[in-house]
Amino acid sequence: MATTTSSNPTQLKRKLKARHLTMISLGGSIGTGIFLASGGAIHTAGPGGALLAYAAVGIMVYFLMTSLAEMAAYMPVAGSFKEYATKFVDPAFGFAIGWNYWYNWAITIAAELAAVVLIMKFWFPDSPSFIWSALALFIMFGFNYLSVKGFGEAEFWFSLIKVVTVIIFIITGFLMILGIMGGEKIGFSNFTIDDAPFNGGFFAILGVFMAAGFSFQGTELLGVAAGETENPEKTIPKAINSVFWRILLFYILAIFVIGMVLPYTDERLLSESISVSPFTLVFERAGFAFAASVMNAIILTAVLSAGNSGMYASTRMLWDLARDGKAPKFLGKLDKRGVPVNALIVTTLVGSLAFLSTFFGDGVVYIWLLNASGMAGFVTWLGIAISHYRFRRAYIAQGGDINKLPYRAKWFPFGPLLALILCIFIILGQNFQSFVDGEFDWNNLFVSYIGLPLFLIVWLVYKVKHKTKLIPLKHCDFN
Repeated sequence: MATTTSSNPTQLKRKLKARHLTMISLGGSIGTGIFLASGGAIHTAGPGGALLAYAAVGIMVYFLMTSLAEMAAYMPVAGSFKEYATKFVDPAFGFAIGWNYWYNWAITIAAELAAVVLIMKFWFPDSPSFIWSALALFIMFGFNYLSVKGFGEAEFWFSLIKVVTVIIFIITGFLMILGIMGGEKIGFSNFTIDDAPFNGGFFAILGVFMAAGFSFQGTELLGVAAGETENPEKTIPKAINSVFWRILLFYILAIFVIGMVLPYTDERLLSESISVSPFTLVFERAGFAFAASVMNAIILTAVLSAGNSGMYASTRMLWDLARDGKAPKFLGKLDKRGVPVNALIVTTLVGSLAFLSTFFGDGVVYIWLLNASGMAGFVTWLGIAISHYRFRRAYIAQGGDINKLPYRAKWFPFGPLLALILCIFIILGQNFQSFVDGEFDWNNLFVSYIGLPLFLIVWLVYKVKHKTKLIPLKHCDFN
């Protein structure tokens, strides 16, 4: 195994407890996707269309996480996606997946720094932007520098705040629907106005489908954390078992409540301003004082949580790449507390430089980086589905008993194959509007898909240089 509880300075420390992993699993996908983007999804496709899109992506993510859990419970390593792709598909594929995932989260750090500035401007409109971005970066770096336990504790409390907020929101919403709170009984009145529950037809729902995919990114963090988890054979399956209920509770019920309480025709749902978050609008309608300020503070914790998790995930992936000889050697060193400090510093610097690009050329460079990062998340999911399909087939081909797996993904091979098809659908449909309108905007089209050729170039260059091939099932390495 790549990790252990020993004091060996070349190995990570298993300091994440079951409660840390469970809360990372619960809070991984709760962020601006639900607090802000959910309103735009409902406005675009109607409450029914948004529910359908988020439910479909939720099912895909559930199968992806069960696929990841089967591999992570059997082989809990920090560079999970890279290791699985390397061992069960092709070393070149693993190399590309590893760098793809590191880049994805390194750029996400920059996105979260930009979001922190916008949030703090809500309270301090005339304050210098760099103060808030620097403070946020210091907090994220600090939690990751202290120890893996420091990261785990921070993520536990950040996630707990988000989870409690969504639960209170759902309860409040149902009380309003029934007329117990916030005035008259609402019932299903907003589900039947105009073109509700569906609006805009197939392409409107398709657009929301893409947005829903972005909202769920982060759920795969559990696989990275597996390498530093106590008793991964038991804690990983336990955390994964909560995934389906989290998807049902946090996204489906939250969108249902917003669609029931607020008419989808309300133009405020299109805004990405914190002051008119759909959560803020519902709480204000319920009569909660200072709803905007409270939600602003909660969204701030969600952003810090995403940045904290992104720094953790990208640092561990960069460390594992270096340990495997696929990144500069100095990045593979750990301090006496088991923290890959060099990889952490490099990742922090890259995230900072990406953030600074927002101030140059009207942020054009930053938009390109962010678009490539968005595509990278879906490529990682694609890699998980392919790796699991090959893992299970190789395990059986080598005489393994699936009943002896610490965790067994249900509905194989249907699960990973469905996730694979839906991932390809999302990747190819990133900018479907350019094809529908009939007038190609080549620049916009290139920006939307830039992440895909970058991944393919990295994969093919490594493959040609090292002459790697698809690993035969009976030769896959399970050590």
